[in-house]
Amino acid sequence: MNERIRADFPILEDIIYMDSAATSLTPEPVLEAVLSYYREYNANVGRGVHRLSQVVSQKYQNAHRKVAEFIGANEGEVIFTKNATEAINMVAYGLRWAKGDEVVTTLLEHHSNFLPWLRLREQGVRVKIVEPSKSGIFDISDFEQAIGDRTKLVAVTQVSNVLGTISPIKEMAAICKENGGENTLLLVDGAQSVPHIPINVEELGCDFLAFSGHKMLGPTGTGILWVKNPHELEPTFFGGGMIETVSRDDYTLAGGYERFEAGTPHIAGGIGLGRAVDYLNDLGMEKIRVHEESLAKILLEGLRDIEKVQVYGSTNLSERIGVVSFTITGLHPHDIALMLDEASDILVRSGHHCCMPLMHYLGLEDGTVRASVYLYNTKEEVDTFLDTVEGIAKVV
Repeated sequence: MNERIRADFPILEDIIYMDSAATSLTPEPVLEAVLSYYREYNANVGRGVHRLSQVVSQKYQNAHRKVAEFIGANEGEVIFTKNATEAINMVAYGLRWAKGDEVVTTLLEHHSNFLPWLRLREQGVRVKIVEPSKSGIFDISDFEQAIGDRTKLVAVTQVSNVLGTISPIKEMAAICKENGGENTLLLVDGAQSVPHIPINVEELGCDFLAFSGHKMLGPTGTGILWVKNPHELEPTFFGGGMIETVSRDDYTLAGGYERFEAGTPHIAGGIGLGRAVDYLNDLGMEKIRVHEESLAKILLEGLRDIEKVQVYGSTNLSERIGVVSFTITGLHPHDIALMLDEASDILVRSGHHCCMPLMHYLGLEDGTVRASVYLYNTKEEVDTFLDTVEGIAKVV
């Protein structure tokens, strides 16, 4: 990645940002797209025939199309939400559950793809939890044992937000159909995968894909739920914009994504997300993947060579992305993060990363330090990071 890209992120003049797994930075073209909405065609979508309403409605629809094409989907299958958390909850509360139904999930999950399923226990739904190895890799046979004819949904992250490891989604999809049958659905949390690696929902074989716009250069308050069959899911919010007709006694839902987007949406955010997709497409997702993989290699090898540093997750680059968790013996993760900031203006995340069950499983009661790279990071920044970590480890 070159200096032209860096120029789109002026905030990087003063910091080394390695917390993109939490939220990515926002490039100037995306900011311009958001401001253009408020400055040039500020109106509601689908609500009027005047010129501004027509312009913004088309741009908002175009954003849906762009996101759909980005993941190999059809336009009407992509629903805009406020984040991946809302998207996952829409599935949890939009499916029809019966006592005795089963959900299979894993210990790798972010709380957003864990808590909604635990709460379904109140409805008599059984939750099975598959454990990975300590490096975050699954034995696919564990899913073969867990998934059966009572399994209604399998909910799994494609990439761990703690360990950076990639789950075998295609194999899981095949097991869902073989063991559970055609009625067993697969939900994939793509919050950490869609921004970093090429994704095609048809190739994945899933039924739902949830991800967040703010982790892929888009504005905060934007998320996506892709639904293979929108009529399989009931809307969880009702109001204006999601109906075709309403009478005193009944209503008819709109088709496509509109039936799930009640009320005035985050219009500027959706348009900004569409521009973020343009930005990623212009760079090329495969090029982004290669760039991040080269940085991850330096990061992993460098950390492993530093005394007192423990790295978590797979060391096989084909099994992971550039999200790396580590600890330094004798130091609390929060202290390490503060030292990195104070010593070299390096910003990382520390703590449990909304994955407490995984942290308990790994025996990391205080959590880890997590460094995550993206398209705007450089080798020089990674080198500075490693030098600083080495200096911190020496003073313990």
